[in-house]
Amino acid sequence: MMNRHKYKRSRQREHILKLLRNTDTHPTASWIYDELKKEFTNLSMGTVYRNVNILIDQKLIVKIEAGSSFDRFDGNVSPHYHFICRDCDSIYDLPMTLLEDLNDKAGSSTGHTVYEHSINFYGQCKLCAEKKDYAF
Repeated sequence: MMNRHKYKRSRQREHILKLLRNTDTHPTASWIYDELKKEFTNLSMGTVYRNVNILIDQKLIVKIEAGSSFDRFDGNVSPHYHFICRDCDSIYDLPMTLLEDLNDKAGSSTGHTVYEHSINFYGQCKLCAEKKDYAF
């Protein structure tokens, strides 16, 4: 069941959602705070976290488990894979076809019912590789 109507309307939450839907950088809560502080001068980090968690609960955004110390968020809730740079912590959406039969394979090999999967690829992004090339 969707929880979209469980919460009162919030201008800050609407702006957070709009911000996340219009960026592909997979920002942190701190970045969201810095962007919204321009318009909402009394904004607190607590308000950002509370609203981000509500948006996650409503399934309007997702939290990316990237292995870094800061949570990252994605306004694109359609199934897709990510590439995470080990050098600069940038996160990129990967424009590749989803492995549709992976859920079935995982389910049949374990006896579990698999509804979805999440895959992150880790390595060095092109920008970091180019920086290392120029360092010599």
